[in-house]
Amino acid sequence: MSPNLGTAASVFFFGQMYVEKLQPLHQSQRYPLIFVPGAGQTSTNFLNTPDGRQGWASYFLEKGFTVYLVDPPQRGRSAYVQGFETGTVGGIPVTAIQQVFTAPEKFSNLSSSYPQASLHTQWPGTGLQGDPIFDQFYASQVQLQRDPEISDRLVKPALNALIDKVGPCVLFAHSQAGPYAWVAGDSRPELVKGIVAIEPEGPPFVQLPGLSGKARIDGVTRLPLRYNPPVVNITRDLRLVELPPPKGKEDLYVTCTVQASPPRKLVNLSKVPVALVTGEASYHAPYDWCFIEYFKQTGVKATWLDLGRLGVKGNGHFCFLEKNNMESARLVLGWIMKNVNRGPK
Repeated sequence: MSPNLGTAASVFFFGQMYVEKLQPLHQSQRYPLIFVPGAGQTSTNFLNTPDGRQGWASYFLEKGFTVYLVDPPQRGRSAYVQGFETGTVGGIPVTAIQQVFTAPEKFSNLSSSYPQASLHTQWPGTGLQGDPIFDQFYASQVQLQRDPEISDRLVKPALNALIDKVGPCVLFAHSQAGPYAWVAGDSRPELVKGIVAIEPEGPPFVQLPGLSGKARIDGVTRLPLRYNPPVVNITRDLRLVELPPPKGKEDLYVTCTVQASPPRKLVNLSKVPVALVTGEASYHAPYDWCFIEYFKQTGVKATWLDLGRLGVKGNGHFCFLEKNNMESARLVLGWIMKNVNRGPK
């Protein structure tokens, strides 16, 4: 978009999205992959790890997939025009990166900690400021739009435009990008052939303690999804109840917020197969089970790649950067080959 703000000297593009295309020498896979990073990240996350090992994009490129790498609007190479765009941009402090992403096991005494944090073993290096691998990772962090609703509104048309250009594809969405993928699958169910959601922003309906901003009132998004029966008044039509953790998981899992019976179905997103990837030691470990319950209610075919349960141990929020990142990549590849590439065209 390029609004005219007065004179020729004050015309700017905004809402644009940087996309990098990587194509293998011998493309052997049916659908290209689109990688969308999480909060404060750019798509360089998927090329290599902070300690110089192969990243997921490189791995899937070797497997014959064409890969598209995205920097969401107002972030990284998708420039924010100071003074002419809505909202404000800011960074993520080093303390938050250490406590939540790279070294949660070292902060288990904090009230915000969770039982699974002690299992975290896979971050390369100490995960703390001053360690060269951590410093390399933190140097890759960028400013992002502080208002998630503004981000949601900007990403929707940009990602839809990319999908329209690329054609049938598989979306990879990490963390904050989860809602972007759900909206894209809802908007373009005939083109989005699968979604790999790596610890998507959650849990359904409610906000995490200590975080500000509007929760995902439409279930897993802030923007409307297409339900059946239709949702006209969201506070009236989406009736909610709490679901306790499964027996034996009371100390590890949180209580979920789900729809009351009878639940409404997701008309379009239910056509898109989903893989939900969760690290054994991530802060998502206590609540990602809530996504599975939500998807069961709404008719979405979701496979839970619960890494610890599948033998891939010790991962935090960035499994695709950690020491065993190729183990989780192979699980995701297996899911794609079984649920997407062998499905109907």
